[in-house]
Amino acid sequence: MAAKRRGAAALPAGKKRGKREVPAELCAALRDTALRERAAAAWGRGEPLHHEAAAVEPAPFRHGVIPGFLAGPAFAEALRDELLGLGFRGRRNDLLSLRQSEELGGRPEPHVAALRHALCEELRAWLSAVTQIELEPTIDISCAKYEYTDVLLCHDDELEGRRIAFILYLVPPWEKSDGGTLDLYSADEHFQPQQIVKSLVPSWNTLVFFEVSPVSFHQVSEVLSEEKCRLSVSGWFHGPSIVRPARHMEAPLPRSPHIPYDHEILYEWINPVYLDMDSQAQIQEEFEERSESLLKDFLKKEKYQLLCEALESKDIQWSSRGPANKRLYETAEEDSLPDILKKFLQFLRSEALFLLLSNFTGLKLHFLAPSDEDEDAGEGRAADAAGHSSPKPEQEETEHHADSNPHQPDQPDNIPEAQDSETQNGSRTPVCAGELRRWTHGHYTLVHDTQATEFALDLLFFCGCDDWDPEYGGFTSYIAKGEDEELLTVNPEDNCLALVYRDKETMKFVKYINHRSLARLKKHPNRTGFWDFSFIYYE
Repeated sequence: MAAKRRGAAALPAGKKRGKREVPAELCAALRDTALRERAAAAWGRGEPLHHEAAAVEPAPFRHGVIPGFLAGPAFAEALRDELLGLGFRGRRNDLLSLRQSEELGGRPEPHVAALRHALCEELRAWLSAVTQIELEPTIDISCAKYEYTDVLLCHDDELEGRRIAFILYLVPPWEKSDGGTLDLYSADEHFQPQQIVKSLVPSWNTLVFFEVSPVSFHQVSEVLSEEKCRLSVSGWFHGPSIVRPARHMEAPLPRSPHIPYDHEILYEWINPVYLDMDSQAQIQEEFEERSESLLKDFLKKEKYQLLCEALESKDIQWSSRGPANKRLYETAEEDSLPDILKKFLQFLRSEALFLLLSNFTGLKLHFLAPSDEDEDAGEGRAADAAGHSSPKPEQEETEHHADSNPHQPDQPDNIPEAQDSETQNGSRTPVCAGELRRWTHGHYTLVHDTQATEFALDLLFFCGCDDWDPEYGGFTSYIAKGEDEELLTVNPEDNCLALVYRDKETMKFVKYINHRSLARLKKHPNRTGFWDFSFIYYE
């Protein structure tokens, strides 16, 4: 038997029940031997069992529902009142937004203590018999309150020793339109979530349980009611650990060297203030101190307006990008984009921008950018975007050095032959990867186990964010690996270029866009969200 976990609850052997303790009588279904045997048979064979007192379902993963779980309505109401009297702390991170109590393992409140005892004894024995899993006589148990816009996004609950998860709902009359459903996902051959195939609406005094497994992907959908509180007691029963398959490693976005465009492309797109060498030097100084920079009004106003108009095109093909345990947003099919958007993507992949980003950040994203050795030798002067260490953009263009991007066949004519940057300063070729994303209600990204952690420069350029409130979500948050505390937040802002340098210990996510974001439709009837061009540059 595994060691007892911190916060785990169990009734100590030989303990006498105190005078204030009250018994928690569970429903008669748990004492019905014939029903228990039928449930065990259905569970073992992977077949459904539909009974008014208890139901078992095999798909999308094995789970069960016990309505009227607590036999006495007065007990359930008293339990609810005790729980609402506890101290709750708000929890906010990439995965969730809710208020949670401390562990209930040691709480002295009589109805809480009685429930804990009934779960550890009677329910545990019933679940062990039905699932044929030898469950330990201890549980992890806590209470959660979900209110307007609170959510718990897609995850599988897997943690060493967890075998059965349970949720007891103590909610007011609840409709599907109130949100807060327990959504169950199907899974693919890689044990990744595919789509929601079942939604369980919370119901007063109903217990839901399911087997924790590599495919037990589920979420608590966003609470949409502004008046109701989704109160629940939840936790896990533990048992012998089982062998888990290796985590699936998905293919990353393709990386490519820059496209050989000269400095003229910068003067076509960028606000001239950012092409001034003194401005670039100041930006670099600030960036080297803070590892981030926010460049407002980055594009020429007329170019920015053309981008926004093109993004509204009905001809753009958007596809949903998942899986849901890592992300959910829409990405544009580049072949379907209007010409102006294709040209902007070429700009973001251009040699001239690689060099300009080197000047902004001090990173070695171009062979002409000063290296650390140059800095030490007193040669740390920035190169201009035409490839020279002179601030005069009219001077002759330097040779180009990288292969063209295979994703962008439409290249300007008469491009000089590229040089291999492996020959420059003995360094590897700088590359980038990126996409055009559309963000609306319900979209997010999550920090996950297989998220790549390496040194990189993130570039975000936002469109269509007027009147966007940070309360809506949609901001990009940077955190230290294993921590919830934010290091930096980048909020969507029109015509704004955000640059963030992250190291191997820095993770990022885009916060879930909640129901409040729909209030923006009052001012912008055709604007349900915003767009960003998200690129990553590697030295």
